[in-house]
Amino acid sequence: MSSTSEPSSSDLQDFFGNYWDLFAGTILGILALVFHLNGFPYLAVLFAGLGIASFSFTVSEIAEILAERLQEPYSSFVLTFSAVAVEILLLFMIMLESSHGEQALETVKSGIISAVIVDMNVLLGIAVFVGGLRFKEQEHNEDTSSTYTTILLVASVALLVPSVLAYSSGGSANLLTASYLIAFLLGVYYLSIFIFQTKTHIHFFKATARSRIFRLRRKKRQGGMEEEEEDDYIFEKLSIPVNLVIIFTLIFLIGIIAEIFASDGMQIAKDYEISAALAGLVIAIISVSPELFTAIKAAKADQIQRVVNIAMGASTVSILLTVPILMLLSPFADIQLTLDFNSLQVGALILTVILAWKTTDNGETNYVEGISHLMFFLAFAVIAAFYH
Repeated sequence: MSSTSEPSSSDLQDFFGNYWDLFAGTILGILALVFHLNGFPYLAVLFAGLGIASFSFTVSEIAEILAERLQEPYSSFVLTFSAVAVEILLLFMIMLESSHGEQALETVKSGIISAVIVDMNVLLGIAVFVGGLRFKEQEHNEDTSSTYTTILLVASVALLVPSVLAYSSGGSANLLTASYLIAFLLGVYYLSIFIFQTKTHIHFFKATARSRIFRLRRKKRQGGMEEEEEDDYIFEKLSIPVNLVIIFTLIFLIGIIAEIFASDGMQIAKDYEISAALAGLVIAIISVSPELFTAIKAAKADQIQRVVNIAMGASTVSILLTVPILMLLSPFADIQLTLDFNSLQVGALILTVILAWKTTDNGETNYVEGISHLMFFLAFAVIAAFYH
């Protein structure tokens, strides 16, 4: 009797260990809906945020499975697109709340910039810090970081155009037109970059022979490869099309919960006069959190190339795709979204790109560089909390 009961208990523990995020997302989402309908906005926002993070973690896990079946840079594309889809959903739901006040649109703008700041400083910073503590130094393809920082710097400067117009004489009248033109240019820029990454310069986004040899030598010194454990994770056994359907289903559920989060969250922000900068930062952290776990696991496995691809790739998509898509959707919601970012947002974005360029340009990372990114983020968070 005892021999038969032990495996069943272990199997049950493994089952919950594998699917805790699905259970948590479902329960938290239901609780958020119940509290929302019964007039408890604080609890509704709390459980909605946790529910979104839980379901996003499942999306990230499935995306990672799909990524393992593909090669770079396609594997990182899957991971970044799945995360950015959640970000766009959250920001669009908040944009729909703009009928209740301008605070919602300011939060959307802050969310766009904050997504890059969180990706480049929190995700990259923590992963580089963890990897640096474990391996002292890690190597990646310097062409990857050089290309991404160049792209991000150009995109950041492009976002300055509507912001400058807002302060020029008569420029505010053309602000909306300029915003649409910049969004269009960013979209075209992304198409050229997509071809660059997937067709003409794929080698720029793969680990170099030098970094692969570096890892193999280290593993030999540490006693060889670690044995892989068997996994009964159901999504590992499903085909790519089925997993894609599951991802889109989960993103749809996230969208429903995001509507609760946006509705009650904006009301709380208005009541307590929470700055748009801080609200945008919270949204970015929620949307980026699943990617963070993936990046940490990659850093621990000495796959710093994948960390760089995820962090910088997600940042690139956050500007070059999120901005055009939100601008495209705004007229259908009868909303005038303009790209007049404030000095804090544009300044923090450009400084983030410069910092990432300095810490990754030589193709090597260590834990001090990770700490530097985290220090920058904490300083920005302090300013965001008090910036009105």
